[in-house]
Amino acid sequence: MSDTPPLLEVKDLVVEFPTRRGTLRALDHVAFTIAPGEILGVVGESGAGKSLTGAAIIGLLEPPGRIAGGEIRLRGERIDGLPADRLRRIRGKRIGAIFQDPLTSLNPLFTVGQQLVETIRAHLPLSEAEARERAIGLLAQTGIPAPEARFGQYPHQFSGGMRQRVVIALALAAEPELIVADEPTTALDVSIQAQVIALLKRLARERGTAVMLVTHDMGVIAETCDRVAVLYAGRVAEIGPVAEVIHRPAHPYTRGLMGSIPAVDEDRDELLQIDGAMPRLNALPTGCAFHPRCPAAHARCTHERPELMPAGATRAACWMVQAEVPR
Repeated sequence: MSDTPPLLEVKDLVVEFPTRRGTLRALDHVAFTIAPGEILGVVGESGAGKSLTGAAIIGLLEPPGRIAGGEIRLRGERIDGLPADRLRRIRGKRIGAIFQDPLTSLNPLFTVGQQLVETIRAHLPLSEAEARERAIGLLAQTGIPAPEARFGQYPHQFSGGMRQRVVIALALAAEPELIVADEPTTALDVSIQAQVIALLKRLARERGTAVMLVTHDMGVIAETCDRVAVLYAGRVAEIGPVAEVIHRPAHPYTRGLMGSIPAVDEDRDELLQIDGAMPRLNALPTGCAFHPRCPAAHARCTHERPELMPAGATRAACWMVQAEVPR
């Protein structure tokens, strides 16, 4: 995929929140690309900046949050800083969004069919009948039984898992080039999770849709993604092919994350854990933000911040990788 021009390019993205006591930097020079047909997983503890990165890409930062630096490009076109009306046309048509809570995306006063048809006709030149047919097809595609009957029902008549599938259908309505999926499988049982994963993989494979998948579930990452980016305190700690990051992580934080996952094929007396907690935005440590929790930290880590550097098959922001033998 390295020879393919990126569909999405995020370059040195900085997101800040002005407060009365100063400006808090929530994302600090985050950079990655996603190629057409690629699924990039984004993982990290709560507060790492995963959902915020997705919100910045789709132009839905909550005030007073703002993009204070960097660029976001979709097929080479810069989309950060666009006027609201132009960004609204891109959002929905070229970028689809799937949020963790489906009720944030669904209007309780309209049937799911009305919402799907409205979304489809806003972005595609289809008649009412054609949009209805496409909407029913999308409901069936996302695994909703009896889609013709469900078309006329309201969100409150669906279970949580069914509502999430309606949101996925809405995200797919206009055949977007990029889907930003924020914890799309959190509310779903395992069998429906598998359907959603299969659907995302099929979209990537058959349509060339790029997917940014934000999740806490490393099982979903391993099953779904081509590459994975590990975020810590608003920065990318490590990024690389999913198998390499999971099985041969270079960054101590990534090693801690992977070591804390239960494995059915290993007999462990206890799971690894990362001592301490994610630093607050108003108390970020100097140097590497992970150094207070890092078992391998040394003097350089406390005052000099590492950038992403080659670490075998991945890239990691850690001074240790300079001294290590290539894996």
